[in-house]
Amino acid sequence: MRDARYFTHPKSEWQRRYEAVRASFVERLPAKVVADRFGYTPTYIHLLRHLFRTGKIDFGEPPAEGTAVRRKVPREVRDKIRSWRENRLSAGEIAQLLSEDGIELSVSTVERVLAEGGFKKLPRRTRLKLGMTVKGAKVPERSYSILDPRSLEGKRFESASAGVLVFAPFLTHLGIFDLVEEAGLPGTKAISALSYVLSFLELKLLGNERYAHVGEFAFDPGLGLFAGLNVLPKCTAMSTYSFGLDEVHIQRIQTAFVKRAIKLGLYDGNIINLDFHTVPHYGEESVLEKHWAGARGKVMKGALTFFAQDTGSKLLLYAEADIQRSEADDQVMEFLSFWHKVRRGVPLTLVFDSRLTTYEKLSQLNQVAGVKFITLRRRGEQLLGGVDKLEGWKRIHIPHEKRKFPNPQVHDSTIALRGYEGDIRQVIVRGNGHEKPAFLISNDFDLDVELLVGNYARRWRIENGIAEAVKFFHLNSLSSPILTKVHFDVVLTMIADTLYTMLAKKLRGFEDCDASKLYRHFVRGKGTVMIENGKVQVIYPRRAHNPILRGVPWKNLPMTLPWMKNLELEFQFS
Repeated sequence: MRDARYFTHPKSEWQRRYEAVRASFVERLPAKVVADRFGYTPTYIHLLRHLFRTGKIDFGEPPAEGTAVRRKVPREVRDKIRSWRENRLSAGEIAQLLSEDGIELSVSTVERVLAEGGFKKLPRRTRLKLGMTVKGAKVPERSYSILDPRSLEGKRFESASAGVLVFAPFLTHLGIFDLVEEAGLPGTKAISALSYVLSFLELKLLGNERYAHVGEFAFDPGLGLFAGLNVLPKCTAMSTYSFGLDEVHIQRIQTAFVKRAIKLGLYDGNIINLDFHTVPHYGEESVLEKHWAGARGKVMKGALTFFAQDTGSKLLLYAEADIQRSEADDQVMEFLSFWHKVRRGVPLTLVFDSRLTTYEKLSQLNQVAGVKFITLRRRGEQLLGGVDKLEGWKRIHIPHEKRKFPNPQVHDSTIALRGYEGDIRQVIVRGNGHEKPAFLISNDFDLDVELLVGNYARRWRIENGIAEAVKFFHLNSLSSPILTKVHFDVVLTMIADTLYTMLAKKLRGFEDCDASKLYRHFVRGKGTVMIENGKVQVIYPRRAHNPILRGVPWKNLPMTLPWMKNLELEFQFS
């Protein structure tokens, strides 16, 4: 016989929820009291109240327990469901398509129909495999060059990396279109050589660590526009392209780029710093040799790279990566051969440390007209022991800013070295902040000793340049154990470094900032891109450093995109 316990201690779940909601709104009992009475938690009582207020819970009379009422699905609807599943559509997608046709079926009903038809559940797929990004944008099946920019007319889209477009005027100024054409780089039917190069380059400009991470930017139409594509190529396409390049292609584009930079006056070119850098590799099956890694103070397996830097502008102007250990001593002569191809008749001073080459190679270098060098002499205990016995020391002043020891003592003399033909100048420097004196040697007998010591002291600039390439351009993230591919990567690093320097020279107060700071303040960030009346307008949201960008004389730069049939470019900084 039923009594009041039927209402205070309901057995069915439906009635229990009903009585809990009724006690909350009619009896106005606290959530904890209601929860204790009906065996719920206070949190669940709050949820029930919310669902009731918003009309998301229905207390209509439920079906009798023990029976299942299933919705009948007509045959024509079942045929539609079957057809869509054969096209690999999920139950949720099928339910959405049915809803668009005016047929309301739940996902569980669609799943039941599919199960009755003998279809198994699809494996769980990511949104990328479904052809959708996280935000629901359609993913293009492939990348392709935009042959007709008029097809973009009227389009408007958001770009998460629109800041990279500020480099477009500088690329046009460098004549990147002509550089790629002059180098004869190969392309494919779908993507031109220039679009491939720009795709690689903008990943460098964004500080991307590896090309395998291109998926993070693969759906940004702004980056695609920068490269003349709908979207960036996928990792496999980019990797395949870089493996297809020969050493002659890389040498051509490097030569063409340096010639163009010289023509634009980007280099001083009178004093050039040289240095090696070992890009470490930790693979077990690598065929790379072991080389000295100065930054780590040990010998380790890796790719040996060689860099040349213009001392005045601090720009990298030469890079080589296809170097065996037996070829390391010849790199200074290889660079000199390259430099004479791009710039002749200009006096040149090369500055490098003692590990770069041998005394025999220094002797060969001395035979080249118009070339001077400053380097270190290898010092031993016997050489160091005789320093205190020398007379004729004098104190000089090195006018370098922020130098802690600007007034060292020097001893200038002429000596002979084993393996070096003729006499060579030696300048011993002490009191420069180091425990042991430095022995500078040079074939320049006419240069003032202050300038000679000062020119060698600025050799740290190439070390800083390489350190910046490691920090921001991820030079140490070895792209491949195949050295030709590494060479392509370091050449792109050199070009990206030049572009950041060109941008910095236009930013008042930030002329000497490194790439990482420029990226953080001016390049990183989103924007809106609109194409109207044959003009690409890039609108950047309000940021703290926008006034600096507004102060750049953009009208004095080529504001066109030659690889997009000279579409006009316009920046708006809010």
